[in-house]
Amino acid sequence: MKQTVLKYGLYGFIIAILLFLVALVFGKELNYSSQEIIGYATMVASLSFVFFGIKHYRDNVNNGLVTFGKALLIGVLISVLVGLGIGIADYIYTKVINPNFSQEFLETSISNLETTVSGKELESKKKELITYMNNYGSSEFLAFIMFSTVLIIGFIISLISALILQRK
Repeated sequence: MKQTVLKYGLYGFIIAILLFLVALVFGKELNYSSQEIIGYATMVASLSFVFFGIKHYRDNVNNGLVTFGKALLIGVLISVLVGLGIGIADYIYTKVINPNFSQEFLETSISNLETTVSGKELESKKKELITYMNNYGSSEFLAFIMFSTVLIIGFIISLISALILQRK
């Protein structure tokens, strides 16, 4: 099991970083909404190795058998490695490549708010957003959020894959 997790987790880790770099190079001019869609697509593509890792373990390592629990465990462990890849890429991006990311994101978010909200509600939401970004806009926290997001999506993919691939 350990070799399967490492092999497929590493594949997902590498694909996550490569797709992150491709999106970084070719997605510079896109708005945050489009970049977010590309980010989720990167996560799902990288997490596709969960399914293939479980299938490989079942078919090639464990004589065509895998329990739901073992399949879920394999999937979650692969997801952890993929999450680390995306978390590391996000940390490097927000710390080294674009250390002004939090400020740029804040300015864009405020600009978007100004087109949809006005008056006291606008000032309240601006203040709330500024406080949120001041408290949670660090590179470390943003990387943790990315890791957690990948882990949650990976758990869902692991659950579905375990249900499909289990054989007793």
